[in-house]
Amino acid sequence: MINDYEATKPITQDATLERPANLSNDDVISLLNGLIETCKDGQEGFTSAAEGIDRSDLKTLFYEFGQQRSQFAGELQALVQSLGGDPENSGSVAGSLHRGWINIKSAVTGRDEGSILNECERGEDSAKAAYQSALENALPSHVQNTVQTQYVAIQSAHDRIKALRDSFNNDKTSAARTS
Repeated sequence: MINDYEATKPITQDATLERPANLSNDDVISLLNGLIETCKDGQEGFTSAAEGIDRSDLKTLFYEFGQQRSQFAGELQALVQSLGGDPENSGSVAGSLHRGWINIKSAVTGRDEGSILNECERGEDSAKAAYQSALENALPSHVQNTVQTQYVAIQSAHDRIKALRDSFNNDKTSAARTS
């Protein structure tokens, strides 16, 4: 509700200073290409996790998340093309370290469900951070909408993996107590 003071107070430029400046087209393309790499790393990470786990429900879930990331990368690549840029086509080996998926191979090798879930959550933490950072920018509305929608799905995937990991750890702790 607007009080009388607010209704008569003139709108000043100060209100617009809080919003970040609009990015240049090249900056938006660069930001989107970074998210494409994040999605590609997630796709590869989830595929590796699916191949390295024995539980069929987790295998299916990881393949679904990998497919989701592939779809997200495709949507972002289309946005980059619509902006006149060259879309990224793969994740980067050096960047995957920073995007949280570098240890998935060693977790998969040991076929340890808890370690695989931990690494998947770590990758999702990194993806969430990349999307949050992107959303702090003043993006064109159609780009903002796509990034926001994908972020919500990544947040949901993260929460699901975290719950699975926590459940696994709780089951493991309970089993240790009863032994």
